[in-house]
Amino acid sequence: MLELSRKFKEKRVFVTGAAMGLGKAFCTHFAKDGWTIGMSDISMERLEQTAVEIKALGGTPILFKLDVANREEYRTVAQNFVEQTGGIDVLVNNAGVGDGASFHEYSLENWDWMIGINQMGVIHGCHFFVPTFMKQKSGHIINIASAAGYANPPRMSPYNVTKAAVISLSESLNYELSPLGIQTSVVMPTFIKTEIMSNARGSSDAIRAGRKLLDKTKLLPEDAVLEMLTKAGKGHFEIVLPKDSRMGYWLKRHFPGIFKARLMKLATAQIERANQRK
Repeated sequence: MLELSRKFKEKRVFVTGAAMGLGKAFCTHFAKDGWTIGMSDISMERLEQTAVEIKALGGTPILFKLDVANREEYRTVAQNFVEQTGGIDVLVNNAGVGDGASFHEYSLENWDWMIGINQMGVIHGCHFFVPTFMKQKSGHIINIASAAGYANPPRMSPYNVTKAAVISLSESLNYELSPLGIQTSVVMPTFIKTEIMSNARGSSDAIRAGRKLLDKTKLLPEDAVLEMLTKAGKGHFEIVLPKDSRMGYWLKRHFPGIFKARLMKLATAQIERANQRK
């Protein structure tokens, strides 16, 4: 049994991007412990398919079609979930998109799209559910950021910026809400085998490189999420996984010069490859 299931007897969780990938994995683990799960996603068709599996595992799914970037839509969904369940114990701000491109190639329209989902989607979730957490004086927020939020690798600036914002927001919430009995966890993974790049809009070569890294990783969503939930249940604020992310995080904190030199070498190699293709 998850430690979060022992802590929260009502077992009410709201998960964004719940139809597939990490979101589905979160729902799967909560379902095994009999949670009521607010499952939200932009695709109701995929959500309904996933909900069949979640119900079979013992969960009680409540489905919401939701574009996390849409403020009024999120407001209505959050209100409906709390009205149906009487409150919320865990919020998982998971919905996100991945992309890659050099800064000068990425349009402002694409920046709006990326910020709307990856950054404002998390802000919306916290904004609409934190008042309920405060009223209850209990709860746990799990924000899915990325190793990109602390590493800032080249040709990923829009993604890096939004994930750095999630880390920063999570730190602020941790200071503000912990004294009130509300915990926050921020997750900073590297590559997990998901479909995060499926809607990418950036340059073809950067997207191709990102997808190759996703194909190479052996870390499955189910395993990654179990580690996330285990550490969240133990009260961890920063959840950094897997090993390569922990090493990168440690290296940047203790040997920033070496860390920066490695990324500069990566950026130089990318430029050289791009010039060779011209």
